[in-house]
Amino acid sequence: MDGFWQGFANGAVEGPPFIDRYAVELAPGRWLVLPIRVLPGGRTAVASFIANQASFSVLDLLTERMAALAVEVQPDVVVGLPTLGLAFAPGVARRLGHENFVPLGYSRKFWYRDDMSVPIRSITSPGEGKRLYIDPLILPRLADRRVVVIDDVASTGASLGAVAALLGTLGIAIEGCVVAMRQGAGTMPLPVRSVFQPPRFVRRADGWWPI
Repeated sequence: MDGFWQGFANGAVEGPPFIDRYAVELAPGRWLVLPIRVLPGGRTAVASFIANQASFSVLDLLTERMAALAVEVQPDVVVGLPTLGLAFAPGVARRLGHENFVPLGYSRKFWYRDDMSVPIRSITSPGEGKRLYIDPLILPRLADRRVVVIDDVASTGASLGAVAALLGTLGIAIEGCVVAMRQGAGTMPLPVRSVFQPPRFVRRADGWWPI
Protein backbone atom coordinates (compact mmCIF):
# COMPACT_ATOMS: atom_id res chain seq x y z
CA MET A 1 0.00 0.00 0.00
CA ASP A 2 3.02 2.32 -0.19
CA GLY A 3 2.19 5.56 -2.00
CA PHE A 4 -1.49 5.82 -1.10
CA TRP A 5 -2.64 9.10 0.49
CA GLN A 6 0.68 10.83 -0.32
CA GLY A 7 -0.73 13.22 -2.89
CA PHE A 8 -3.45 13.78 -5.44
CA ALA A 9 -4.12 12.14 -8.80
CA ASN A 10 -5.39 14.03 -11.83
CA GLY A 11 -8.31 11.74 -12.54
CA ALA A 12 -10.52 8.89 -11.42
CA VAL A 13 -9.59 5.21 -11.38
CA GLU A 14 -11.12 3.36 -14.32
CA GLY A 15 -14.07 1.17 -13.45
CA PRO A 16 -16.25 -0.54 -12.49
CA PRO A 17 -15.18 -3.17 -12.08
CA PHE A 18 -12.38 -2.01 -9.79
CA ILE A 19 -9.39 -4.20 -9.04
CA ASP A 20 -7.58 -2.89 -5.96
CA ARG A 21 -8.23 0.87 -5.76
CA TYR A 22 -10.87 3.57 -6.01
CA ALA A 23 -10.60 7.36 -6.30
CA VAL A 24 -12.67 10.22 -4.84
CA GLU A 25 -12.57 13.85 -5.98
CA LEU A 26 -11.82 16.16 -3.04
CA ALA A 27 -11.58 19.35 -5.10
CA PRO A 28 -11.85 20.07 -8.84
CA GLY A 29 -9.19 17.97 -10.52
CA ARG A 30 -7.75 16.70 -7.21
CA TRP A 31 -8.44 13.00 -6.75
CA LEU A 32 -7.46 10.91 -3.75
CA VAL A 33 -6.74 7.26 -4.59
CA LEU A 34 -7.80 4.77 -1.91
CA PRO A 35 -6.95 1.07 -1.60
CA ILE A 36 -9.83 -1.40 -1.62
CA ARG A 37 -9.64 -3.59 1.48
CA VAL A 38 -11.45 -6.92 1.62
CA LEU A 39 -13.65 -7.43 4.67
CA PRO A 40 -13.76 -10.71 6.62
CA GLY A 41 -15.60 -13.30 4.56
CA GLY A 42 -14.05 -12.15 1.30
CA ARG A 43 -17.23 -11.13 -0.54
CA THR A 44 -17.42 -7.43 0.36
CA ALA A 45 -14.87 -4.65 0.64
CA VAL A 46 -14.45 -0.98 1.50
CA ALA A 47 -12.28 1.86 0.25
CA SER A 48 -9.79 2.59 3.01
CA PHE A 49 -8.24 5.79 4.32
CA ILE A 50 -5.61 5.84 7.11
CA ALA A 51 -5.15 9.42 8.33
CA ASN A 52 -1.88 9.00 10.20
CA GLN A 53 -0.25 7.57 7.07
CA ALA A 54 -1.35 10.45 4.83
CA SER A 55 0.85 13.30 3.62
CA PHE A 56 0.48 16.71 5.21
CA SER A 57 -0.94 18.13 1.98
CA VAL A 58 -3.74 15.57 2.03
CA LEU A 59 -4.43 16.12 5.74
CA ASP A 60 -4.44 19.90 5.29
CA LEU A 61 -7.03 19.81 2.53
CA LEU A 62 -9.24 17.37 4.41
CA THR A 63 -8.97 19.40 7.63
CA GLU A 64 -9.98 22.57 5.79
CA ARG A 65 -12.98 20.82 4.27
CA MET A 66 -13.96 19.31 7.63
CA ALA A 67 -13.72 22.68 9.37
CA ALA A 68 -16.04 24.17 6.75
CA LEU A 69 -18.56 21.41 7.48
CA ALA A 70 -18.17 21.87 11.24
CA VAL A 71 -19.03 25.57 10.94
CA GLU A 72 -22.53 24.52 9.89
CA VAL A 73 -23.02 22.98 13.36
CA GLN A 74 -21.90 26.22 15.09
CA PRO A 75 -20.02 24.29 17.80
CA ASP A 76 -18.57 25.71 20.99
CA VAL A 77 -16.22 22.77 21.44
CA VAL A 78 -14.66 20.07 19.26
CA VAL A 79 -14.47 16.49 20.58
CA GLY A 80 -11.91 14.22 18.90
CA LEU A 81 -12.43 10.46 18.70
CA PRO A 82 -9.41 8.17 19.01
CA THR A 83 -7.37 7.12 17.37
CA LEU A 84 -7.38 8.67 13.93
CA GLY A 85 -9.99 11.32 14.61
CA LEU A 86 -7.25 12.97 16.67
CA ALA A 87 -5.34 13.60 13.43
CA PHE A 88 -8.06 16.09 12.46
CA ALA A 89 -9.67 17.43 15.65
CA PRO A 90 -6.88 19.87 16.65
CA GLY A 91 -6.72 21.38 13.16
CA VAL A 92 -10.50 21.70 12.92
CA ALA A 93 -10.63 23.40 16.33
CA ARG A 94 -7.88 25.84 15.33
CA ARG A 95 -9.66 26.74 12.11
CA LEU A 96 -12.83 27.40 14.10
CA GLY A 97 -10.91 29.81 16.34
CA HIS A 98 -11.06 27.61 19.44
CA GLU A 99 -8.40 27.62 22.13
CA ASN A 100 -8.45 23.84 22.56
CA PHE A 101 -10.38 20.66 21.86
CA VAL A 102 -11.50 17.67 23.93
CA PRO A 103 -9.74 14.37 23.15
CA LEU A 104 -11.29 11.06 24.12
CA GLY A 105 -9.08 8.01 24.57
CA TYR A 106 -8.78 4.25 24.76
CA SER A 107 -6.06 4.23 27.42
CA ARG A 108 -7.27 4.24 31.03
CA LYS A 109 -5.27 6.64 33.20
CA PHE A 110 -5.30 5.82 36.90
CA TRP A 111 -7.56 8.78 37.72
CA TYR A 112 -10.19 7.85 35.10
CA ARG A 113 -13.52 6.43 36.23
CA ASP A 114 -15.14 3.29 34.86
CA ASP A 115 -18.56 4.95 34.99
CA MET A 116 -17.20 7.54 32.54
CA SER A 117 -16.42 4.94 29.88
CA VAL A 118 -18.26 2.73 27.40
CA PRO A 119 -17.27 -0.32 25.33
CA ILE A 120 -16.40 0.40 21.71
CA ARG A 121 -15.56 -1.55 18.56
CA SER A 122 -15.07 -0.68 14.90
CA ILE A 123 -14.95 -2.32 11.48
CA THR A 124 -11.14 -2.15 11.46
CA SER A 125 -10.71 -3.19 15.12
CA PRO A 126 -13.51 -5.69 15.79
CA GLY A 127 -12.01 -7.33 18.87
CA GLU A 128 -13.62 -7.18 22.29
CA GLY A 129 -12.35 -5.40 25.39
CA LYS A 130 -11.66 -1.86 24.16
CA ARG A 131 -13.32 1.03 26.01
CA LEU A 132 -13.78 4.72 25.28
CA TYR A 133 -12.82 7.06 28.13
CA ILE A 134 -13.11 10.73 28.97
CA ASP A 135 -10.89 12.49 31.48
CA PRO A 136 -13.11 13.65 34.39
CA LEU A 137 -11.01 16.81 34.71
CA ILE A 138 -11.94 17.89 31.19
CA LEU A 139 -15.71 17.78 31.71
CA PRO A 140 -16.08 21.52 32.52
CA ARG A 141 -15.10 22.27 28.90
CA LEU A 142 -18.24 20.45 27.75
CA ALA A 143 -20.85 21.66 30.23
CA ASP A 144 -23.70 23.52 28.47
CA ARG A 145 -21.72 23.71 25.21
CA ARG A 146 -22.59 22.87 21.62
CA VAL A 147 -20.48 19.82 20.77
CA VAL A 148 -19.29 18.56 17.39
CA VAL A 149 -17.54 15.18 17.19
CA ILE A 150 -14.63 14.74 14.79
CA ASP A 151 -13.52 11.34 13.47
CA ASP A 152 -11.63 10.05 10.46
CA VAL A 153 -14.17 7.52 9.16
CA ALA A 154 -17.81 6.62 9.79
CA SER A 155 -18.60 3.09 8.64
CA THR A 156 -21.00 1.02 10.73
CA GLY A 157 -21.73 3.85 13.18
CA ALA A 158 -20.50 1.81 16.15
CA SER A 159 -17.89 4.36 17.22
CA LEU A 160 -20.35 7.23 16.93
CA GLY A 161 -22.89 5.25 18.93
CA ALA A 162 -20.29 4.76 21.66
CA VAL A 163 -19.45 8.46 21.93
CA ALA A 164 -23.14 9.34 21.92
CA ALA A 165 -23.70 6.88 24.77
CA LEU A 166 -20.69 8.15 26.73
CA LEU A 167 -21.55 11.84 26.49
CA GLY A 168 -25.24 11.10 26.91
CA THR A 169 -24.65 9.55 30.33
CA LEU A 170 -22.92 12.80 31.28
CA GLY A 171 -25.81 14.95 30.11
CA ILE A 172 -23.89 16.30 27.10
CA ALA A 173 -25.77 16.61 23.81
CA ILE A 174 -23.97 16.23 20.50
CA GLU A 175 -25.03 18.62 17.74
CA GLY A 176 -23.39 16.60 14.98
CA CYS A 177 -20.37 14.73 13.70
CA VAL A 178 -17.90 15.55 10.93
CA VAL A 179 -15.70 12.89 9.33
CA ALA A 180 -13.27 12.79 6.46
CA MET A 181 -14.84 9.67 4.94
CA ARG A 182 -18.20 8.00 5.28
CA GLN A 183 -18.15 4.40 4.05
CA GLY A 184 -21.39 3.46 2.37
CA ALA A 185 -24.80 4.90 3.19
CA GLY A 186 -25.91 3.03 6.29
CA THR A 187 -27.95 4.59 9.09
CA MET A 188 -25.87 6.50 11.67
CA PRO A 189 -26.69 7.19 15.34
CA LEU A 190 -25.67 10.85 14.92
CA PRO A 191 -26.09 13.38 12.11
CA VAL A 192 -22.93 12.95 10.01
CA ARG A 193 -21.30 15.33 7.54
CA SER A 194 -18.46 13.94 5.45
CA VAL A 195 -15.93 15.26 2.97
CA PHE A 196 -16.25 12.20 0.73
CA GLN A 197 -18.36 9.04 0.66
CA PRO A 198 -17.17 6.07 -1.38
CA PRO A 199 -19.48 3.09 -1.75
CA ARG A 200 -18.99 -0.36 -0.34
CA PHE A 201 -18.13 -3.05 -2.85
CA VAL A 202 -19.20 -6.60 -3.66
CA ARG A 203 -16.99 -9.12 -5.43
CA ARG A 204 -18.02 -10.40 -8.85
CA ALA A 205 -16.08 -12.60 -11.26
CA ASP A 206 -14.42 -9.61 -12.95
CA GLY A 207 -13.60 -7.51 -9.86
CA TRP A 208 -15.19 -5.19 -7.31
CA TRP A 209 -18.50 -3.47 -8.01
CA PRO A 210 -20.14 -0.68 -5.94
CA ILE A 211 -23.09 -1.85 -3.87
